Amino acid sequence: MKRVAIIGGGPAGLMAAEHLATVDGLQVDVFDAMPSLGRKFLMAGKGGMNITHSEALPTFIGRYGARAAEVGRMVEAFPPEALRAWIHGLGIETFVGTSGRVFPTEMKAAPLLRAWLHRLREAGVRFHVRHRWTGWDERGQLLFSTPQGPLTVAPDACVLALGGGSWARLGSDGAWVSILQAKAIPVAPLRPANCGFDVDWSPVFRERFAGAPVKAVIATVGRLRQQGEFNITANGIEGGLIYAVSAPLRDQLAAGEAGTLSLDLAPGRDLARLSADLAKPRGRDSLSNHLRRRAGIEGVKAALLRECCTPETLNHPATLAAAIKALPVQVAAPRPLDEAISSGGGVAFDALNEHLMLAALPGCFVAGEMLDWEAPTGGYLLTACFASGRCAALGVAEWLANITK
Repeated sequence: MKRVAIIGGGPAGLMAAEHLATVDGLQVDVFDAMPSLGRKFLMAGKGGMNITHSEALPTFIGRYGARAAEVGRMVEAFPPEALRAWIHGLGIETFVGTSGRVFPTEMKAAPLLRAWLHRLREAGVRFHVRHRWTGWDERGQLLFSTPQGPLTVAPDACVLALGGGSWARLGSDGAWVSILQAKAIPVAPLRPANCGFDVDWSPVFRERFAGAPVKAVIATVGRLRQQGEFNITANGIEGGLIYAVSAPLRDQLAAGEAGTLSLDLAPGRDLARLSADLAKPRGRDSLSNHLRRRAGIEGVKAALLRECCTPETLNHPATLAAAIKALPVQVAAPRPLDEAISSGGGVAFDALNEHLMLAALPGCFVAGEMLDWEAPTGGYLLTACFASGRCAALGVAEWLANITK
């Protein structure tokens, strides 16, 4: 019997195990450094387990940006509707929310993971927790650090699915980067994706508005324009809308440019109307009352105007209206990688064949966030992890079949 080692017990690794467990003559072993499997998967489900998205497949694939071609072929082979059918096969029903996002009916990850692990055990998959992969020995065997001491494993093939570099306490610490680089495997530097940003708030603004939500705004970074909401933090900004525009904002900073987020604080009013309304006599009204009465701007939105505009801008109706429609917020830096929802960078696709096998290490496949791609939140991250795990598993099965001919 041939043996396959899967390193990493997240969605990509478990999906690889699922497919390989159906191949006759294979023993599948999953190794994970943590005390239990799927920890980041469970954390992702705490706010509502967004598995995938119901939008049209071409639009869906476009969410992978520069890696749409590479990730798209895997998603086309295991599209969102196939993923939903697979989840239903575990006895977990799903529904489409008003935003088009797809969730388990119970909105939780734990029931799905429990059912999945039970099915994998029934299929003969063996799990080895607290087994931290440390590389290869001189004979090419896998090395693990375990509570019982060092362990050497010599599988016929392996799948690396160790995650990216965010949320290290849940297992994806990026420690594999140096191991692969020592083997001359090209790895793009890991960087935060779907992340918040530092903003140099004034002490008064920070004290009064840290934690405040900013609702019903449109954010623009370059050519990307997105509507939503976000939160003010003591250090800067975070939340769904910020994550949606984080990639180009991060890339601006990386290129040495000013990181500028443009906010439309009044999406329902055009510039001409705002200018006319704000030009009406203020009388004895304070600027705060004038903004509230004439533009519907108050609270944290009014405070953002004061924080980001000069007094001259605020005192002229035309420039004030222009600021409301395109308020420039200067960000200083992305928040640290470990705080990000996900990470960009990873193993270069040029180093892999179409089944995600490393050209430099025949029989070694890579899946999930270890690959050099990124995507916004909304179900795109998990879908690609599942699809890449399946792709790698099919590659393992084909490769093992060919070497035994």
